[in-house]
Amino acid sequence: MLKVIGELRGFVNIDEQVLMSEVFQHIPRTKFVFCLAGTVTATEAVLQRLGELAAQGFVFGVDEAMADAESLQKLIPLAEVIRFDLHKRTREELVQLTSQSHFANKKLLIDNVDTLAQFDACLALGFDYFQGFHFARPTIVPNRQLAPSQLAIIDIIALITSDADSVEIEERIKRDVSLGLNLLRLVNTAAVGTHRIDSLRQALMVLGRKQLASWLQVMLYAQAEENAPSVKPLLMLATARGKLLELIAQRHRPGNRGIADAAFTVGIMSLMDALFGLPMVEILKQIAVVEEVSDALLVHQGYYGDLLALIEAIERRDALALLPMLGKFHLDSGDLFLLQAEAYEWSNNVARAMHQ
Repeated sequence: MLKVIGELRGFVNIDEQVLMSEVFQHIPRTKFVFCLAGTVTATEAVLQRLGELAAQGFVFGVDEAMADAESLQKLIPLAEVIRFDLHKRTREELVQLTSQSHFANKKLLIDNVDTLAQFDACLALGFDYFQGFHFARPTIVPNRQLAPSQLAIIDIIALITSDADSVEIEERIKRDVSLGLNLLRLVNTAAVGTHRIDSLRQALMVLGRKQLASWLQVMLYAQAEENAPSVKPLLMLATARGKLLELIAQRHRPGNRGIADAAFTVGIMSLMDALFGLPMVEILKQIAVVEEVSDALLVHQGYYGDLLALIEAIERRDALALLPMLGKFHLDSGDLFLLQAEAYEWSNNVARAMHQ
């Protein structure tokens, strides 16, 4: 579990059975917030257990919309985080609720934040934590200007896809010293494991052009404006998507490296409209991809479109859409969990490498 969340703090939903179990003996106190399910009732045993664990340093959250209002009032003093649901509350209700005295000195979490406008509104209300994919929704910005470093990377990707001479590609990367160093750090941290790469020429030889282009696409997320609050979450989500799609493709179509590479590209590029504030069709005019990848990114069609639909259903926790897709790729929930854990661990390594 620690490998999945990396340096971040995890929020874990638990019920009464988990609360009363001995699992807390094996969990770090400071890495998680344990959010009590709405079905938890504030019995004497539950309150005693919460008090004991809180005294040991464990942090708990409660849902302000618990069905049993009396239980909520008893649980609030033992909780540090209060969770609200934007799908269940209007802005006016949130204004009234968050100003109540018994929520004072608590950390406020808002769930189901779907747009940047909602994020801004909740931030203004004083919320501390935000759950949702608001950062991954594209907000089209007219006349958007990309950062010079992003334009440089796109130019290099264009050289690679146009079969330019390797010496020309290497020289173009060398023009930007920080780009070259970051690229070598990234591929050594997350791409090739024990096979250390010490030069750009070696990177081209060992990785090959397709994989090098994929790593440059990853770097686009790290070259965005540093003051953009959504950049790091986008980097982590895009790399997790790319790796998970690659792992699923490898499992479903073993021995076909080309399919796995294309699946990785689909995952990485699937959030570039949110990154750049541009329609995906405009991005694909600048970053050339094969038709099957383009079809997946634009209209969710074909093999890679199905893979992208699968991972989006996972993120939405949409069981109705997810179950038939798992069957299509011959996966069960256990398989998916293991692949997700590997993808998230890998994504954390990438994010750490990009922010050293």
